[in-house]
Amino acid sequence: MTRRRAVVVGAGIGGLAAAVALHHRGWDVTVCERATAPSAVGAGIVLAPNALRAFDTIGFNTIGFDAARATGHATPAAMDLRRSGGRLLSRADGAALTARYGRPPLAVHRTALAAALAAALPEGTLRYGTTVTAVDDADGTDGTDRADGRPVVHTSAGALTAEPLTADVVIAADGIHSPIRRQYFPAHPGLHYSGETAWRTVLAAGGPPVPAAAETWGRGERFGVVPLADGRVYLYATAVVPESYRPADVRAELLRRYGTWHDPIPALLERIDPAAVLQHDLYDLAAPLPVFHRGRLAWLGDAAHAMTPNLGQGGCQAVEDAAVLAHLLDGADVPAALAAYSAARCARTDALRVRSRRAGRVAALTHPLAVAARDLAVRATPARAARRALDDLFDGFALPH
Repeated sequence: MTRRRAVVVGAGIGGLAAAVALHHRGWDVTVCERATAPSAVGAGIVLAPNALRAFDTIGFNTIGFDAARATGHATPAAMDLRRSGGRLLSRADGAALTARYGRPPLAVHRTALAAALAAALPEGTLRYGTTVTAVDDADGTDGTDRADGRPVVHTSAGALTAEPLTADVVIAADGIHSPIRRQYFPAHPGLHYSGETAWRTVLAAGGPPVPAAAETWGRGERFGVVPLADGRVYLYATAVVPESYRPADVRAELLRRYGTWHDPIPALLERIDPAAVLQHDLYDLAAPLPVFHRGRLAWLGDAAHAMTPNLGQGGCQAVEDAAVLAHLLDGADVPAALAAYSAARCARTDALRVRSRRAGRVAALTHPLAVAARDLAVRATPARAARRALDDLFDGFALPH
């Protein structure tokens, strides 16, 4: 029997997860990645229980995930939300999360997770330095008429045009600025700037231990700390600034904004290597895509439903996408499977996109009275309401029948 072929565009977490899932189901997979090599610089990612369950369904727990787990860290005893002066606003107990959802979140370095996923693929699957220049769809919307009904992926390596790749399915996991999304949804309004920029970095091991994960809110500013198992610490910070704002001196900027906040933030800032700090403005899709597929072409992750990181679900939803897509493609007619994928994923991911945008607006408030009201509301939120909100995130993943 001829093995079906998939081409995945993009070697981020979602694209690699989809490649692993399809490989385990007997597909021949090619992953095209325009970067010439895996990035040595990255940040952390917290895999929520829904993402961990999705990984289980694709078999990654037994093939490669132990390598990522060895460099990751289950959430410490608590996850705190504090004011800039240190006052506690809320606390999520790690033991309670484990009891309710079967496991706690897992914090890993993105590069370690990507390496573990790549290691689960056969040699030669990943083609670094390969840019996808266009995808000719097979449903007639691109004006072509191919008798075999299979899409064609056009690529280049540097200045050289490579041989086109023909596939049974093409998965566009080409990120928040997805050229393939722009190609097939030219009337879509594109991205929406949240009003915030974010700095992210991972500190080397060797400093004082950080026992708990925490996020701290100020006025239009936030700072997060997530310890990793090997002693490294993932830091992130956000601020309300004009789009494309870039300070000349990153260390001075972060010290100015957060250097007087509660311990251990000032000491952590002193350890930052400015060359290892990533800065990205925060965007989401201005409007949902009407569908996540066209013929034999499917969108996944940020390419399909870019959302702000306020719920910590962007990468988690990409892993869910990969699990659902591979499950539906298993032995099924491809166009019908992709239509079912759209039906299964559009509503959930867009609800989270909207919810994340609203959460970001609350966290980014700047007026003193609004900030005081926000903090009072957080402290007064009943525990059962917080649990219901987490239930929707962590229990919302299921494979369609």
